[in-house]
Amino acid sequence: MTSPPPAPPTPPASSTPPNQLNSPTPSASSHDAADVKFGRSKKLGDKNDLRIKAIENGTVIDHINPGQALNVLKILGVGENITSTVSVVMNAGGVRGEKDVVKIEGRELTQKEVASISLISSKATVNIIRNFEVVEKKNVQIPDSVCGVVKCINPNCITNSSEPLESRFTVTEREGVVKSLTLRCIYCESIISDDIIKHMI
Repeated sequence: MTSPPPAPPTPPASSTPPNQLNSPTPSASSHDAADVKFGRSKKLGDKNDLRIKAIENGTVIDHINPGQALNVLKILGVGENITSTVSVVMNAGGVRGEKDVVKIEGRELTQKEVASISLISSKATVNIIRNFEVVEKKNVQIPDSVCGVVKCINPNCITNSSEPLESRFTVTEREGVVKSLTLRCIYCESIISDDIIKHMI
């Protein structure tokens, strides 16, 4: 009697689950590409979720002296009634050391606002954003004089009387370990050198 032929060997089990066989590699969508370009996180729960969202149009004030961001908001008149998006980062690390950053959407700064910022943060930069692109970047410049920015500390100064006269101060830099500014009233010679932000109008 002839013996039956041996059974064929059993193929080894695949280590790849059936639902992953021949699956195409997912490609990044255009939305993901935009997220990468503008610094937004692609994954919920990613540590980068804490990054500030990019603004479409507006202003980014960078390299503000650490701890001065809230004073910048005061200069810009940003309060509880504001409706545009405002983002603030304080004491962030940077190549120049720690800094603050303020982003405000739908607004470009006036020369008076830039001059005021220069009095409390002389190394700040102002970036104008349009359609998510930086169209202008400039360093703030300390002016030789400021008008209508600071209130004179002398109660008897003519600018504090009923006369319709704007305050005007000359601005000079004082050398030292840390550069500081001195403001001198051109009417009464009063000097402001400390806590300039407290005297801003």
